[in-house]
Amino acid sequence: MTTHRISSALDDQARAILQGNDRGGYTIPTDGLYPYQWNWDSAFAAWGFSTFDLDRAWTELETLFSAQWDDGMVPHIIFHKQDPGYFPGPEVWGTNKTPATSGISQPPVAATMARLILQADPEAGRERIAALWPKIVAWHRWWRDYRCGTGVVAITHPWESGRDNCPDWDIGMAGVDGSNVGEYTRRDTGHVDPSMRPGKAEYDRYIAMVQFGRACGWDQREIVANGPFLMEDPGITFILTRANDDLAAMGRDLGHDVSEIEGWAADLRAAAPRLWNPETRGFDARDLKTGRFADRIASAAFLAYLAGVETPELAARMDGIWDAVRYGFPSADPAADSFEPRRYWRGPSWPVVNALLAIGLKDRGLDAAAERLRRETAELIEAHGFFEYFDPIDGTPCGGDAFTWTAAIWLTWAGADDPAKGAA
Repeated sequence: MTTHRISSALDDQARAILQGNDRGGYTIPTDGLYPYQWNWDSAFAAWGFSTFDLDRAWTELETLFSAQWDDGMVPHIIFHKQDPGYFPGPEVWGTNKTPATSGISQPPVAATMARLILQADPEAGRERIAALWPKIVAWHRWWRDYRCGTGVVAITHPWESGRDNCPDWDIGMAGVDGSNVGEYTRRDTGHVDPSMRPGKAEYDRYIAMVQFGRACGWDQREIVANGPFLMEDPGITFILTRANDDLAAMGRDLGHDVSEIEGWAADLRAAAPRLWNPETRGFDARDLKTGRFADRIASAAFLAYLAGVETPELAARMDGIWDAVRYGFPSADPAADSFEPRRYWRGPSWPVVNALLAIGLKDRGLDAAAERLRRETAELIEAHGFFEYFDPIDGTPCGGDAFTWTAAIWLTWAGADDPAKGAA
């Protein structure tokens, strides 16, 4: 998987994007469209910074965890500074936190990114990870306590998955009443072509879920028990499984007893077959309101490689889906009626997900597949720059430009001399 350095000019551009989106201890995903600190974006930003500024990488994670709630949750948005150009802002969420935050979380990739950063200089990072480690443990315990009631991870809002409008969530979204949310003005469609973003009916439902959370004071047990949306998510299930492995590995090096964390990972692996849908021949989301599978297969299903729970049947599905497009792995099945190659998570190829998939493939010994994914992702960035996501069929750049995590993925993996081997 080792390659030559592809383009030093692109390296310079990627570093400039990270530094340009730096707001002093935290990094925004891109100017205008996303003016705050986002949870998993920030973790990837830290990985990117680690290629040229290790201190800044650790600071990114420390700032993220500075907004951790008392119950252990790390919110998906931290509103460090007011920006009227974003909706829904802190006044809509109404969490009454300082700093202001949203009321949901996001995929827990921080432990995996922290371990990759630590590998760059274990001695220099030892004190930093020692301080962060108990905070990450508390966050993982929050997932266990509040989201793993059926054995796998469930989400209470599509935004919590990080894959906001993925077809996985359509059946759960259908049961959400968005007709009474009132008037509001979206800001995202002023920055990006509306055809590349979720539609208004979807957004109404998103806001209805936020309003329910605010009305109950963000009582997580109430939201799980009676909120309008609750679906099992293969993506976070597999990310958390891997993150528990990485957290345990770092804890052992620090001299901690990690048996509890190892148990969390084992329990998630044991429960993973619950997500297997024989109809789609893959790991699938499930609506816990109805008990029904989504009957969709998405890129999240293949994060099973990251967690070490892949199956031979899944490998066959991966080849069919991947070969149906040209650039990277599509976020949704190209053969499905719901596939839209340029609309956010309903089809585009995301460099950040491609990187996670490649780490999993590499760890499973599938070097050729991992290298193919790196090469295709690099081709997109070389041709079009650092966009948020891309049309997987013709490579059209989509979403926000000068995007932090795409720049980070270039520096760490897509354009790297020694692409990430994963936290082994």
